Amino acid sequence: MKVKYFDLENKRVFITGGGSGIGASIVEHFCEQNSEVYFIDINEEASNKLVSECKNKKLAIPTFIKCDLLNIKDLQGVISKIISEKGPIEILINNAANDERHKIENVTEEYWNERMNINLRHYFFTVQSVREAMIKNKSGVIVNIGSASWMIGQGGMAAYTAAKSGVVGLTRSFARDLGEHNIRVNSVVPGWTITERQIEKWLTPESEADMMKKQCIKRRLMPSDISKAVLFFSSNQSSGCTNQSYVVDNGWL
Repeated sequence: MKVKYFDLENKRVFITGGGSGIGASIVEHFCEQNSEVYFIDINEEASNKLVSECKNKKLAIPTFIKCDLLNIKDLQGVISKIISEKGPIEILINNAANDERHKIENVTEEYWNERMNINLRHYFFTVQSVREAMIKNKSGVIVNIGSASWMIGQGGMAAYTAAKSGVVGLTRSFARDLGEHNIRVNSVVPGWTITERQIEKWLTPESEADMMKKQCIKRRLMPSDISKAVLFFSSNQSSGCTNQSYVVDNGWL
């Protein structure tokens, strides 16, 4: 049974990394709520496919904008255009990330900076870009997607876990700075979420069996599990919630 959040209908939502994985699920869930959805991604094929799927399901049709968020000026330009042409972004979902594995001895300064730029830097600049319009609108919601990987001390991806721990710090600072303007800022922290990317790259019978031993709930954590939490923290049903990081992990931690 799907939950209807009536206050999300027609809300203007901006989602980063919405073309695949958790991001695509978030896009679809907001479209089910009849929100006005804009999402960016660099993968045109996957993003256009998602738009077509929403259309075929007779959901609200999201607007896909190709944008490489490593280029902050382009990212700011996309957001500025939406605000000037359509109005304030009322809900911002910072989702885009890349959990590429890497060994300590192989990390160069260039690679480290690239990981920070992909997994953390744009979170700051999207918030900076929507801030003024949200303040003028006297309300706003920001949800940052984190990761439980740093909380368990996962190895083999130090730059990623460092960036994702930084998401929590940003969330708390933004919540403090923006709260007086009725802007709520929270993070949703997924456990090991079984996307197509995870299946292709890292899921094995052995790793899945190990995960089932560790999780309280003995089933796969799916992108929709994360999207449902994002909807809640975006809606007025969580009007008293800010400055928080909510873990969705089937009881892994």
